[in-house]
Amino acid sequence: MVEVYEFWTIIVTLVVVKLCHWIYKWRNPTSNGKLPPGSMGFPIIGETLEFMKPHDAFQLATFLTKKILRYGPVFRTSLFGARVIISTDIGLNMEIAKTNHAPGAPKSLARFFGENNLFVKSKESHKHVRNLTSQFLGSQGLRLRMIQDIDSLARTHMELGAKNGGLDIKETSSKILIECLAKKVMGDMEPHAAKELTQCWRGFPRGWFRFSWSIPGNGVYRMLKARNQMMNLLKETVLKKRASGEELGEFFKIIFGETEGGSEKMSIENAIEYIFTFFVIANETTPGVLAATVKLINDNPKVKQELQREHKRIFQDKTEKDEADLTWEDYKSMTFTQMVINESLRITSTVPTMLRIVEHETHVGDYTIPAGWIFMGFPSVHFNPEKYEDPLAFNPWRWEGKDLSVILSRTYMPFGAGSRLCLGAEFAKMQMAIFIHHLCRYTWSMKTETKVLRRFILMFPRGSDVQISEDTEVDNSSVY
Repeated sequence: MVEVYEFWTIIVTLVVVKLCHWIYKWRNPTSNGKLPPGSMGFPIIGETLEFMKPHDAFQLATFLTKKILRYGPVFRTSLFGARVIISTDIGLNMEIAKTNHAPGAPKSLARFFGENNLFVKSKESHKHVRNLTSQFLGSQGLRLRMIQDIDSLARTHMELGAKNGGLDIKETSSKILIECLAKKVMGDMEPHAAKELTQCWRGFPRGWFRFSWSIPGNGVYRMLKARNQMMNLLKETVLKKRASGEELGEFFKIIFGETEGGSEKMSIENAIEYIFTFFVIANETTPGVLAATVKLINDNPKVKQELQREHKRIFQDKTEKDEADLTWEDYKSMTFTQMVINESLRITSTVPTMLRIVEHETHVGDYTIPAGWIFMGFPSVHFNPEKYEDPLAFNPWRWEGKDLSVILSRTYMPFGAGSRLCLGAEFAKMQMAIFIHHLCRYTWSMKTETKVLRRFILMFPRGSDVQISEDTEVDNSSVY
């Protein structure tokens, strides 16, 4: 009996020692040099729970501000089971963005987009899909392919919202985006396929950044299930159209090299994965930022009044010329609207806009950032009072006289930097401007209880509803 007791005592002791050693190694990761200061939190969980606490979308998270006060602008932590460096140092952020190309994301997100996804597979494949995307979403592509469809859809949905007395900004913007992209990518779809595609979107759980465990019923499991459903639907539609000789959308013609006599540029499997990624990223970013922008406009009557004045001028000009559709020149003439959008992008960029896998050991002063760690660069310069007077105030007039087409500088980086600078930046700004344009046709107000939070992505726990009246100051019935 004594021998059995001694045996189990030894086993338990070994387990405890091993566990303590593992916890020590977790909290004190090794490096070839001195790591930036910080805390790794609990094993596996790290500091994820505190990092993911919902916070005011128009201010930096308490997690970040506390860490900066304690450790400085560069610190280490552990999130979603990964080792992470967080930086608010603009110089370091720009250097990492320029010299590292692999996107930094938790394993759950990597699984969601697929290991062979051309956006992340290699530097060469990423360059290839950027070239394809620029053909579709560059200024020329937007001018020729997109602006009329976005304009028509925004007008239609706004008229429907006015008849119903209101609409949800985020949901309506998402519908406009999906309908536009579906047509441009897939061409005309059968009604049941279009309906199924819409249902696939609803299956995506909000909040991509999760632990990587896929257990039936949890978020990652539902993400992967919705992904597979959508991928299968897209593939089935493409194969069916190609077999029957039906036309695909303009985007697939570019992908398959069917424009200007080109050779096929991508396999069907890679094309489907690319289109899936394109759809998801577009749908999960712009609608939320637009809804937050409308909230900011609603809470600032002077801004709202100036927007009404600008768009009234455009309405009158279109009426006098007996024109119905917005043109690229009309969009570019929306100067104050562009100022509002720039200011909204500045104040809502309270998440890291630069996410990378550190590809090679990097030295920062006395510290060493090991290769393989995830790097998260926050654009905290957006809230630096030395760069922006009263930075927490929503003030579009601060952009007066500045080049409104700039999407990246050392003081403004809502779309990231380096080789992964967002190619859809102009597309996103155009969608927002056209939506605001049509909203300003009506008398509108956002519900006072609307809240805008961040839990990495933007959240609207009480929706983003606006009440719309068909009463307008300008009679646009003859044209619009």
